[in-house]
Amino acid sequence: MNLRSLPSLLVGLALGVSGAAFSLAHAAKSHSNPGPSDPAASAVEKGAGIVTKPSNHPVDETVAKLKTLLQTKGIELFVLVDHSGEAAKVGLKMPNTKLFIFGNPKGGTPLMLAAPSIAIDLPLKILVAEDAQGKVWISYNSPEYLKERHGLPQDLVQNIAVVETLAAQPSSCHPGRRGQLQLRRSLN
Repeated sequence: MNLRSLPSLLVGLALGVSGAAFSLAHAAKSHSNPGPSDPAASAVEKGAGIVTKPSNHPVDETVAKLKTLLQTKGIELFVLVDHSGEAAKVGLKMPNTKLFIFGNPKGGTPLMLAAPSIAIDLPLKILVAEDAQGKVWISYNSPEYLKERHGLPQDLVQNIAVVETLAAQPSSCHPGRRGQLQLRRSLN
């Protein structure tokens, strides 16, 4: 054996061993069945933790009702993202879609102190979106899902449960005067 070929032989051997190790690891991964304890598997499940309810109103009316509810309950609307409006600005078209980002530091701060990772899901959000058939939907992260995702203590879940109340009220009111009366009663 020539000493000049020794480095090439060692490099080849190292590459071969690392390639084999990668292949074995990849084969083991592809044959395993990810279960509930596999965080990568549960993190990519479509719609995991998202609650979606129909609205009985067009997007803009649902948005107006939610704005009123937030204001009435003293919850700050940090921003209202107009996804469809922004898409139109760059020449793209999508159904009417708006995202509320809202909250209250008095309720959110104890959550972040108990489970700092929840800051990625706060402030709370509600999506109001029209589908391709013109039906309007209200979506939000389930408080129970957020509890499990971040390991929140049960006694603090009430701080984020307001999202369910907010999302239910505009979707449950029926169009017309009777719906307006039901909404007013639910706010009192």
